[in-house]
Amino acid sequence: MSTITAPPTRSASPARARARLDWRLRFAALSAIWGFSFLLIKVGTDGYAPFQVTLGRLVFGTAVLMAAMAVKRQRLPRGARLWGHMAVAAFLLNALPFSLFAYSELTIPSTLAGICNATSPLWGMALSLVALSEDRPTRVRVAGLALGFLGVLTVLGAWQGFHGLDAKGTALALLASFSYPVGWIYVRRTLAGTGNSHLAMTGGQLLLATVQLAVVTPLFTDVPRHFALVPLLAVAALGALGTGLAVLLQYGLVAEVGPTTAQMVTYFIPVIATAAGVAILGESLHWSTPVGAVIVLTGAALTQIRMKRS
Repeated sequence: MSTITAPPTRSASPARARARLDWRLRFAALSAIWGFSFLLIKVGTDGYAPFQVTLGRLVFGTAVLMAAMAVKRQRLPRGARLWGHMAVAAFLLNALPFSLFAYSELTIPSTLAGICNATSPLWGMALSLVALSEDRPTRVRVAGLALGFLGVLTVLGAWQGFHGLDAKGTALALLASFSYPVGWIYVRRTLAGTGNSHLAMTGGQLLLATVQLAVVTPLFTDVPRHFALVPLLAVAALGALGTGLAVLLQYGLVAEVGPTTAQMVTYFIPVIATAAGVAILGESLHWSTPVGAVIVLTGAALTQIRMKRS
């Protein structure tokens, strides 16, 4: 587990100043990559079935991580039991949520999918109170949880009976967001302290998710008769950038500035996803969407506040 580095003093050297600028640029790049991922999913599903989009995403993402492992001369983890746990993690953190988001965007705008993704910290906090005995609730965190779900209801327009909302697509996106904290709790319980590098573990995890989709996709889709270029490029970018490069950026940030700062990227993703969907795809934006998103993000931020131990 990475440690949080101490803040630099006023007398920091120019080299340290450049390093601080460097992580901020990578933080911005990661926010943009993940924010645009929902637009890329939407474009990809214009030409290919959701399972095909997910499989392509995993293939390109795995290729990037395998290349990074080759450069750093790292090997995949060993042990049948370890690979069994990694297979479950691959399903919960990659194969399932990636597929659910792809299916959801057949019927909901990418802006809504991006905002649904921001509910992951809320689900995570709620689940941790049940599954992790060391994670105790506080008034602030419980208030954040309640506020966050109030924001979800605002985004969905609950006061007008969810009029004009595609219930199935929204439910799939929320289920995808729910899958992430379930997966991380599973990883925390079964894969912590294995002694393998994050790169090797994630590379193996993506490889397993690719195999899972390679088995499932032919059962539910037909081979495309022609390959639409723009959707194909979107899938390639989604995999190589939104899955492969993003993971490398994320682990680099965690190592340099600590997990608390690195996870703040979560709060920029829906903002960028909304801006991209409206500006590039021409998706409509009702006042309740940005207002609800702000409430969701505020609640999610409050759920991450923990009391300092004496």
